[in-house]
Amino acid sequence: MKEKFWGPQEIIRKKKEYIIPCLYHFYQEPMQLVKGEGQYLFDHTGKRYLDFFAGVSVINCGHCHPVITERICRQVKELQHVCNIYLTQPMLELAEKLAAITPGGLKKSFFCNSGTEANEGAALLAKIATGRNEFLALRDGLYGRTYLTMSLTGLRFWRTDTAPAGGISFVPNPYCYRCPWRLEYPSCDLACAEEVRQVIESSTSGEVAALIAETIQGNGGIITPPPEYFSRIREILKEYGALLIIDEVQTGFGRTGKWFAIEHYGVVPDIMTMAKALGNGVPIGVFTALPEIADRYTRPGASTLGGNPVSMTAGLATLEVIEKEGLIQNAATLGAYLREKLLELKEKHPLIGDVRGIGLMQGAELVKNGKEPAAAETDRILELMKNRGILIGKNGRYRNVLAFQPPLVITKDNIDEVSANLDEVLTEVES
Repeated sequence: MKEKFWGPQEIIRKKKEYIIPCLYHFYQEPMQLVKGEGQYLFDHTGKRYLDFFAGVSVINCGHCHPVITERICRQVKELQHVCNIYLTQPMLELAEKLAAITPGGLKKSFFCNSGTEANEGAALLAKIATGRNEFLALRDGLYGRTYLTMSLTGLRFWRTDTAPAGGISFVPNPYCYRCPWRLEYPSCDLACAEEVRQVIESSTSGEVAALIAETIQGNGGIITPPPEYFSRIREILKEYGALLIIDEVQTGFGRTGKWFAIEHYGVVPDIMTMAKALGNGVPIGVFTALPEIADRYTRPGASTLGGNPVSMTAGLATLEVIEKEGLIQNAATLGAYLREKLLELKEKHPLIGDVRGIGLMQGAELVKNGKEPAAAETDRILELMKNRGILIGKNGRYRNVLAFQPPLVITKDNIDEVSANLDEVLTEVES
């Protein structure tokens, strides 16, 4: 059975020959993954790995969930594809369900194929609705691979285009651990939010279409805003007639212990983007808006594959599993436990400078000599944990943040396993 697998070295060889070299991979000694089941992945040798990254916050219901898989297979056999210019039921069923679970009056959706597309579409909708062309974006944000979304991205690591789009001004993100003013919350009075007003006044025409922000910045390093942050941002944007676009591509569908992370902040955005976990591995994206904004978009805007019956069925099945299996509550309960274990490790290990996040979206920033980013140590920890059969992620401005974003089906024992192994690995690296 194993003979059918090429193995890591042959895959790397063919990758160099046939794949554009912008596509990197984790690990100095990578494995070939061939199977997934629940919170586990398996390589071509049969070795099992506890997946604590979930394909970058995608597999919320676990790998190859039998209910979702069965529904997808059934739909493929009945109707795999028609363009969304034709009438099909699954797209409307999913749109109606999203209207029911998204916050406030968000109601009207447009389906596409990825988070990048969703953010691009949300930006277009904001321009149409306001008649304006300028945008604000948070530093350390990541919004996609297209020309505009890459230009909106505030991480140099992901800004490949050498001639980004104009009309974009960046505002400070709520990175409390590395506050540029060297203030502390709450005595800072949210200086980072107040700076939005100054940027509008000094760096724009004053006619801003929207500010786009991830509720929690994933690739930025699990940057988690203070509780009042988005309320303050909302007030400032309202003064200038600008919209709020919230990106829930990584944070959505139960990960933070609520359907959407923005619910923790009591703010309803004008437009919200979603992807990743909605399909539990099937490509899908969507932007949803308040009707008074959505209804301004009237010129033709079909998508060949957006809204296709298979992706829509996967989305519907995923939402059903999240509800029936209590995965949102599991994320809240086990997220609190995971945070507790990470804070215990922080007290024991000087490499951990900060722990932040909500629910099962937690990050541990690794530093040395004060707050110097420990990027090399982060890579080594990932490698050693992988060798022990545990996969965690990394992100951050300096690529020095350990990211814990597991499937929401994990157990308390899984967290104990990760914590115990990470404790030993940190001790080894620190020595």
